[in-house]
Amino acid sequence: MRDRVEALVRSFETLTPQSVAELGRLYAEDCRFKDPFNDIRGRDELQAVFRHMFEQLEAPRFIVRDRVVDAPRVLLTWDFQFRFRRWRRGDTQTIHGASLLVFDAAGLVASHRDYWDAAEELYEKVPVLGGLLRWLKRQGRPRAPLKK
Repeated sequence: MRDRVEALVRSFETLTPQSVAELGRLYAEDCRFKDPFNDIRGRDELQAVFRHMFEQLEAPRFIVRDRVVDAPRVLLTWDFQFRFRRWRRGDTQTIHGASLLVFDAAGLVASHRDYWDAAEELYEKVPVLGGLLRWLKRQGRPRAPLKK
């Protein structure tokens, strides 16, 4: 199992538009992938998600920080670094997240669920929208009681 996990981590950390097909070989044909933007089934759909990522983002890169293996489940924590193609300033953005993977009896990923906060990690970084979201977040914080 650990060899399969390391192969998957290596695939994610070295992922390129040309290697997306190789990533698919580590997943079951009818795998499920879910993240804040996608809920898809099947290896072909999974590969389409990652091809789309390379079309929309500049220099996307995964850095896996931790691995917790409790077969058949694996938890990975990661940083995802990228730049928006459409933004003039090319600041590198980082999303912190985790993936819960479930492997099948053949050692392939049957289920892949990504957990990350789209509002904090992505939307708050978008001009105008980010300012509004940060203001809304502040409005929800408890305030100190007024002194009499």
